[in-house]
Amino acid sequence: MQAFNGSKLALLLADQVLVYRRDDKAGIPFPDHWDLPGGGREGDEDPAQCALRELEEEFALRLAPERLVWQQRYDGVRPQALPSYFLVGDLTAAEVQAIRFGDEGQYWTLMAIDDFLDHPDAVPYLKARLRDYLAQRGSAGDRG
Repeated sequence: MQAFNGSKLALLLADQVLVYRRDDKAGIPFPDHWDLPGGGREGDEDPAQCALRELEEEFALRLAPERLVWQQRYDGVRPQALPSYFLVGDLTAAEVQAIRFGDEGQYWTLMAIDDFLDHPDAVPYLKARLRDYLAQRGSAGDRG
């Protein structure tokens, strides 16, 4: 597999997306912004393995790779950065109830997708990537 920086994961439940508020401290990208689960690649992980490991570390949720419905490679956010991946999957209400938030970030919530896309404090490149998915899903017909 070609080298990549990491993966981010949009998990959807109806018209909501799982988000968390990043820590508000200097030295991290996008402090105090709304973010999605995910992070940096470890070892020889593929994009799904990376995203799902981060999900387990951050939210104590284990999802099978088959639950992921979309994956797209994007150029790095910063100059000279390796590419990264954006993935999308679905959540169930029972999984939301099972979340045990880790020690990264301030708190989590389910946010209406439109609110995330319009929120001034949401990580900008993640909003653009989620819009890409929604546009493609729309052109392929609603999943139901």
